[in-house]
Amino acid sequence: MSQPKSSPAQVAHPSSPGILRQILSFSTDHKTIGLQYFFLSLIAVLLGMALSLIMRLHIIWPQLRIPLLGEIKPETYLAFMTMHGTLMVFFVLSTAPQSGFGNLLLPSQIGAKQMAFPVLNMLSLWTTVVSFVVMLAALFVTGGAPISGWTQYPPLSAIEAAAPGNGLGMDLWIVSIAVFCFASLMGAINFLATTLRLRAKGMSLMRMPLTVWSWFVTSMLILLSFSVLLAAVLLLFSDRHWGTSFYLPAGLVVNGIAIATKNAGGSPLLWQHLFWFFGHPEVYIAILPGMGVTSHLISTFSRKRVFAYRAMVYSMLSIGVLGFLVWGHHMFVAGMNPNYVMAFSTLTLVIAVPSGVKTINWLGTLWGGRIRFTTPLLFSVGFISLFITGGLTGPILAQPEVDRYLHDTYFVVAHFHMIMGMAGVFALFAATYFWFPKMFADRLMNESFGRIHFWMTFIGAYATFLPMHFLGMAGHPRRYSQIQGSAEYIQKLLPLQTFITVWAIVLITAQLVFLFNFFRSMRLGKFSGANPWDSTTLEWAVPKPGQKIVVNHGPYEFGDFQSSGSQRDFVMQSDSPFLTSNPSDTRP
Repeated sequence: MSQPKSSPAQVAHPSSPGILRQILSFSTDHKTIGLQYFFLSLIAVLLGMALSLIMRLHIIWPQLRIPLLGEIKPETYLAFMTMHGTLMVFFVLSTAPQSGFGNLLLPSQIGAKQMAFPVLNMLSLWTTVVSFVVMLAALFVTGGAPISGWTQYPPLSAIEAAAPGNGLGMDLWIVSIAVFCFASLMGAINFLATTLRLRAKGMSLMRMPLTVWSWFVTSMLILLSFSVLLAAVLLLFSDRHWGTSFYLPAGLVVNGIAIATKNAGGSPLLWQHLFWFFGHPEVYIAILPGMGVTSHLISTFSRKRVFAYRAMVYSMLSIGVLGFLVWGHHMFVAGMNPNYVMAFSTLTLVIAVPSGVKTINWLGTLWGGRIRFTTPLLFSVGFISLFITGGLTGPILAQPEVDRYLHDTYFVVAHFHMIMGMAGVFALFAATYFWFPKMFADRLMNESFGRIHFWMTFIGAYATFLPMHFLGMAGHPRRYSQIQGSAEYIQKLLPLQTFITVWAIVLITAQLVFLFNFFRSMRLGKFSGANPWDSTTLEWAVPKPGQKIVVNHGPYEFGDFQSSGSQRDFVMQSDSPFLTSNPSDTRP
């Protein structure tokens, strides 16, 4: 599909002035806050990519000296790994799809003028910024950042003398995550209240766009899971400084030194239970908004109603509920009771059912549609591809005996990055290209650069992470900082690691194309008009001054519609109730 054309009246549209001043302001406007979250996540993802590049280069060339950093020591590698995972999970995948695009679009999509609690919304944003700054400070303090990974398993993370980075850097990590939890809880309350209380007249629950449903379910997950993580990190801080022993067992010996605690007898497994009770819903906190965006864009660009809309809603709710029942599959190697192991294994297989329903519905929506192959649609289809590929390895890891072999290998790294990392990022790209006119003064991103960006990223993602499955099956442990000097069977895998590193560089280079297109389009992008994608939802409606929005239609009404003697293939939710489809149109 060619890029939407601008009318002569739109050519003179001025650019959005003062974007830097806007994103640094203490505004209560939901669109400004959405942009602020977006740029916060953009900074985080750039730092996360830089750390991943340094790690990949170190694995292949361990003696390589990085400018400003010098030679990377094993403990430095582990610190970078910890910060990479933390930045990407919390400040990118948890922040951009929910807080960024959710704030930008949720009120508009339900016909509200603002979030339910605008001041609380602003406080949530700046609390997240404080959390981000505290996290980055861990890189620069004496001892550096913690080396325990983004999961921070005790007793390593609970004992200051256990490892480099376990001093002030570890305390800053705990404080940052605690502050982030507070910010997320404030945001979740705001999203739930806005969705339940501020919908426009006629906007019933079953008329809400699937993006709104995804933000709504994600907010419930955040409310229930981040409160548990907050308690977990407070207990960890207490063990480190206040003489408690929630996670520290009796008779603990670290580096040949007996560790004395005032109140011995805690259990490191308590942290795992608390962390993964948060950690598995976190997977869906990152991916559910992407599912909503994909459903929204698939319908828009196939020019068809969403196939089985209610099934999509119920599957989303099912994922939200089941996501809290499967945390134990992360602990198959922790000595869990075999009866519990089988229960968690079965539930893990069950949660694949609603995910399968969504995949079938996406394919059903595309089937027979008048598909417009725009850049947003390409990234949405890429999301489905990566979601399926990464999801197929989930049932494999759900088998306890298989998981015991693969658990600490690159197989898990591949699974995690495919289904949560790359699939989630593809949804973010789709959303950015699609709603760019809502972000920056009705401008569009360049389609040619967008397609180059998509294909480089799509090929790069598969070439980087698919081979990691083979590393895992060969027994290559994760978290190793270098291959030279390791076991002989690991050294034989160096060519495959080199291949992965080369493609990781290609994947990162592709994002330079995106950044160029993004910042160029902010000032030089073509003007889009009020509804460039012929979409149906309320964020594209332009009500007259003083006109109250009334919703008369569902969110995805595509067909042959008659309006004032002219024919079009969609009706907006706020259009006249007398606008009806052609009876001959029988598409679902």
